[in-house]
Amino acid sequence: MFHWALMFLIVAIIAGVLGLPSVAVIASEVSWIFFVVGLILSVLLFVMGRRPPL
Repeated sequence: MFHWALMFLIVAIIAGVLGLPSVAVIASEVSWIFFVVGLILSVLLFVMGRRPPL
């Protein structure tokens, strides 16, 4: 997830430099969504992995 977030962030930066504001906004929003989903999944998997053995 974080890899995709970084890729979309790079696309947003390049689009902003090239003067494509709508593409930059969309790419930055998608990047933010991927980052948040990746963070939630990371925390969830960290918590689930710390269960005591049955």
